[in-house]
Amino acid sequence: MSLKNQKVLFKGAYILSMDKKIANLPVGDVLVEGKKIAAVAPYIVVENTKIIDATGMILMPGFTDSHRHSWQGALRRLMPDVSDLMSYVNEIHFGLAKYYRPQDIYIGNLLTAWSAIDHGITTIIDASHNTRSYDHANAAVDALEQSGIRALYAPALPLAGEWEQSFWTKGLELLQAKRFSSEGLIRLGIFTHMSTENWDIARRLGVPIITEFLGKDLSDTLKELQNKGLLGTDNIFNHCTGLTKEAWQIMSDFGVKVTVDPRSDAQYGLEEGVFAYQHAIEHGIKPGLGTDLETAYGGDMFTELRVAFSLQRAFAQNKKYKGEKNISQPVTSYEILESATIYGSEIAGFGNISGSITPGKSADFILIDTNAANIFPSNDAVGSVVHAADRSNVHTVMIAGRMVKSGGKLVGVNLEQLKQDAENSVAYLLKYRNT
Repeated sequence: MSLKNQKVLFKGAYILSMDKKIANLPVGDVLVEGKKIAAVAPYIVVENTKIIDATGMILMPGFTDSHRHSWQGALRRLMPDVSDLMSYVNEIHFGLAKYYRPQDIYIGNLLTAWSAIDHGITTIIDASHNTRSYDHANAAVDALEQSGIRALYAPALPLAGEWEQSFWTKGLELLQAKRFSSEGLIRLGIFTHMSTENWDIARRLGVPIITEFLGKDLSDTLKELQNKGLLGTDNIFNHCTGLTKEAWQIMSDFGVKVTVDPRSDAQYGLEEGVFAYQHAIEHGIKPGLGTDLETAYGGDMFTELRVAFSLQRAFAQNKKYKGEKNISQPVTSYEILESATIYGSEIAGFGNISGSITPGKSADFILIDTNAANIFPSNDAVGSVVHAADRSNVHTVMIAGRMVKSGGKLVGVNLEQLKQDAENSVAYLLKYRNT
């Protein structure tokens, strides 16, 4: 049966919809027809349908990683103790990145994508700041497409070394024409530093603009950008640590989207080292969560959820202990989960397609098995996901109606070959480490 004609009925799951218009169902069914969710109800009967018993499982939207540099997938934990940004930049961007071939980009992206899927991440924003040529960009897209993940792919200029000058902008235009369509799982964005020239290119192409944005100096530029009418809902700002109150208000007023990085901001010593979740929500901004990169730590959203929850609670309690005024209210587990699902999907530009278990949306969801010793009894579904679940509990992952993980195993990937290719890529790159 073709994917277009398939009908799959998931029976008896706890439906954690992340759609406030649809009540969560302690026991419910989800019908998938083709690529989309056809129905969500306490009990569904359909003939000629493949039935999957989801008893004892939580059916929920897949996670969205709103900030990931996928090309570094093979450089995992190369710098586990790094504590400042420039050490990372010198080692990776001024060092190894200069020697990346298209095949190294391909294997990095492929490893990142399959690992993300294994952890229940169905969508990523891939900020690819080592796009050295059209072939490098093509390889990155090839890998994302092969895995079956949904992605906003955003190429960017390298920080050092030689690169194909014509890619910016002729290569971008060719890439958009040849590799992207409104119906595909992969969409194009542009990842760029504060360059209004590059912002103009993105807007001419009609794609989102992703920018690393932090510190007082960049904060001070917003007033000028505001006056020139250069800020909008197509802007996605990453990190957002160390910003002024005026900058936050401007971002809120103009609908700028924000992603925060609970671990990265502390690990790499970005400004005050405190992820900007609290600032965002206090200004009415719904932030997404990002893992950033794997050169220091693992790239799973379960850990990010727990770190985000714990840090926000720690900061709130610290203010209370010190007797400060305007104490932050403790965040709820559900609010943190929103950032990793529906908010992230909206930031990536897929909010009308995915991010919640809603009839008519794409069948992008995961099953969390609560029958394992680390999670049963699951007395609260949200609490189980945010505070207890891990990769081993991700039983099923479906993206656009396609099963990419089933029975706890990835579908359609040769892990031994993937491991060998990644090791070969790293071995090649490390030859240049001390040159």
